Amino acid sequence: MTDFEKLTSSVEKQTILIVGDVMIDSYLWGNVERISPEAPVPIVAVNRRENRLGGAANVALNIQAMGAKPIMCTVLGNDEKANEFITLMKNANMDTQGIIKSDDRITTVKFRILGNNVQLLRVDEEITTPLLPHDENCLIEQVKNIIATTKVDAIIFQDYDKGNITPKVIEQVATFAKENNIPTTVDPKKRNFANFKNVTLFKPNLKELKEGLNIDIKDVGIENLKSAADILHKQQNIDIVFITLSEKGAFICDYRFDKPKAIHIPAHLRSISDVSGAGDTVISIATLCLSLDLDIESIIRYSNMAGGIVCESVGVVPIDKKRLYKELVIYN
Repeated sequence: MTDFEKLTSSVEKQTILIVGDVMIDSYLWGNVERISPEAPVPIVAVNRRENRLGGAANVALNIQAMGAKPIMCTVLGNDEKANEFITLMKNANMDTQGIIKSDDRITTVKFRILGNNVQLLRVDEEITTPLLPHDENCLIEQVKNIIATTKVDAIIFQDYDKGNITPKVIEQVATFAKENNIPTTVDPKKRNFANFKNVTLFKPNLKELKEGLNIDIKDVGIENLKSAADILHKQQNIDIVFITLSEKGAFICDYRFDKPKAIHIPAHLRSISDVSGAGDTVISIATLCLSLDLDIESIIRYSNMAGGIVCESVGVVPIDKKRLYKELVIYN
């Protein structure tokens, strides 16, 4: 079977566990026809409101959109917004067994105000401090219990620097996953960048890579990217380094064999509307490909294609599987 045939025939058999920061993406859509007399700001006449699953939950939506089963593990606040979040999950027919509520946190909400299909303002309601020890231990135990009772094919760490991902969560979950031969993938942010050790695939974007390693990469040629990937591999014992480069494509290097294999591919020309959520889609498709043991060239090409597709939509949306497959057929 080709890698494409493996993906299309076996992806629905996969179960992916996601550990990370979730949120509600709340949208106010409207029209702008005048400027406020109170301040030089546009007045949005709201005609539609919508709440969506966001953050790591958008990764879960991408996994589900591909036909696989996501299990979301996270800590919410013990508040009304948490109930709204769980309702959104249930409406999406998503497993809620990994959801924990805490009296010490609030549920993150990102309010986006759009006028004439352009985002004008975002308001964040959140707590970003790390989990308290009790909540941290509850999250770790919940992950371990799910792995012990459910076939899990891969684990994604989806970090938004909102506090769910802590050094202890990373170390214990990654260790437990390795003991159970479960691959782990990471979409990192700055705070925990160096704490992700002994994971299978690590996917920073270029900005995160520069900040995380405190280096400057002016030329994103394959040699410079390979040098940065070498540092990550040696310092953090990462098997596969996957660097997204926006309009300059993507880079991947596989260290699982005697001779590392590095690939740099260009981006596809697209009409970009909104890059929000593209990283969620890329890590989702990369993880599914990894769980199916596809070649790294397929991992980078399929993921890069999927990330570009979602950038053509306004707002955070999961991948359209039919469109992805259609484009993969064309470019295969």
